[in-house]
Amino acid sequence: MPELPDVEIFKQYLDATSLHKTIADVQVTDGRILHGISAQKIQSKLKGHKMQGTLRHGKYLFIQTDGKFWLCFHFGMTGNVKCFKNQDHIPDYSRMLIRYANGYRLVYVSQRLLGKVGIVKDAHQFIKKKNLGPDAKKISWNRFQEIFENKKGSIKSALMDQKVLAGMGNLYADEILYQARIHPKTAVNRLDERHFIKIFNEMKTVIKTAIQKRADPEQFPGSYLLPHRRKDERCPRSHSKLKHIKINGRTSYFCPRCQPL
Repeated sequence: MPELPDVEIFKQYLDATSLHKTIADVQVTDGRILHGISAQKIQSKLKGHKMQGTLRHGKYLFIQTDGKFWLCFHFGMTGNVKCFKNQDHIPDYSRMLIRYANGYRLVYVSQRLLGKVGIVKDAHQFIKKKNLGPDAKKISWNRFQEIFENKKGSIKSALMDQKVLAGMGNLYADEILYQARIHPKTAVNRLDERHFIKIFNEMKTVIKTAIQKRADPEQFPGSYLLPHRRKDERCPRSHSKLKHIKINGRTSYFCPRCQPL
């Protein structure tokens, strides 16, 4: 699933390829990706307008237009965006195509149809209405400490709760806890300030590294869990066999030696 680093990369990509171009046409090839708007309506709203800027919050990407509204992307499990010119280069599973007046096209790709596209009047009000927590990349230490000091349940569940902290999903929550040497099932109320400082600092480092490496696990440092996050793999630090467990229905990988419960 695209998590914060992936969506930040999509944001950078749109900033580089799609701003300040007039939208000549919009084609929705599968309306199931639309949220709260029809194909005809989204076409009429976007046509003739330009994208002026982008905003990412957690796993949501917003594109501000010159029409005083925002295009909103959520990428679900398999979504992404692609800009191209040659008609023969349309990616598989393209669900919506935006054609610019200069001949270039932007497509929203969603293989499993779990992502959503919509129009919102105000991105900041949308974030507030969704009750999303602070963005994991932007959050300060003081705010992080404040929202976690009264949390209950496991630290893995807390990191993935979008109403607590927006942007972290299964893969990067595992990586953060691996780097911090904390078992994913550890209860939040068993952690002290020293642990939270470690989690906060590792979270910032993991996010920065993932963005720099274009969210490609094979490009990550050898000391990272993500390139080894498979059955029968071994911990790059201790060489112990990695274990996996279910937490809230999601598979969590960890090293039993580096991350004792």
